[in-house]
Amino acid sequence: MNTGVSIESVTISGEASGWRLDRALAHALPALSRERLKTLISAGHVSDAAGVPRRDPAEKTIAGATFAVAVPAPKPAHNVAQDIPLAIVFEDEHLIVVDKPAGLVVHPAAGNFDGTLVNALLHHCRGTLSGIGGVERPGIVHRIDKDTSGLIVAAKHDKAHEGLAAQFKRHSIDRRYRAIVAGLPNPTSGTVDAALARSATNRQKIAIVSADRGRRAVTHYRLVEPLAGASLVECRLETGRTHQVRVHMTSIGHPLLGDPTYGRLRPPITATLARLGFARQALHAAHLGFVHPVTSATLAFESVIPADMQGVIGALRL
Repeated sequence: MNTGVSIESVTISGEASGWRLDRALAHALPALSRERLKTLISAGHVSDAAGVPRRDPAEKTIAGATFAVAVPAPKPAHNVAQDIPLAIVFEDEHLIVVDKPAGLVVHPAAGNFDGTLVNALLHHCRGTLSGIGGVERPGIVHRIDKDTSGLIVAAKHDKAHEGLAAQFKRHSIDRRYRAIVAGLPNPTSGTVDAALARSATNRQKIAIVSADRGRRAVTHYRLVEPLAGASLVECRLETGRTHQVRVHMTSIGHPLLGDPTYGRLRPPITATLARLGFARQALHAAHLGFVHPVTSATLAFESVIPADMQGVIGALRL
């Protein structure tokens, strides 16, 4: 017997009678997405009670019928698992929510092939990853900049990954950031609705562009606390584009403190940040809310503003 394959036995329930085979199996096997099951069916990995492969995902099912689903073991990820400490906010067999510190890169890329959140999750979740698209890896559905701290969710299997991705696509994920920005926003609450794309002059930067040239981006902001020459604001993301908060707040004249790419700060603020040793954008993913993609439970998590940002707030408090 091939030890690299697990066999899942499924009996079609009365509720699923008459459904497509891929849909009925996805209903019975929550760790496998419908797309993954379509692939398995087409490849001949699903057999009926007589051992005959059923290769048509659209085949209608009958209550009481039994099927054997042969699930190949996920292929090892090409990234290396590394024992990097993680602050786990929530975890079950389907997903994990991490409170990421500033300085930790989320995904391996040029210049950061290891020491990332993915490397840490591969170690922490070893033996529990069912595979995303057949590969043993965590499903990262959104990212946070290296020097932004706060909450991020990752899926452990296809079904959870698919469900979370759908919520991000619908913009139904509740994401709220705390940011320390220069000056006092006027009005103290509002919405920035401006499309974003890579800058034509600097590929390392994101720029506001016309609607036909970029992707729509919407940020709702409100004042939380006025500070000396600055403000603590909450930014609720309706969309989640690269550098969205940083570019949008700069566009209305209130760049984030410590932002090396978009910030243009006055000398008193610059001197305060230097004295405190604060050398990153003052941005923290403080709230994350979503519907659990498998259990349908409504989940919401909060993360306290980290000590370095608290130090800046304390130094500028009126």
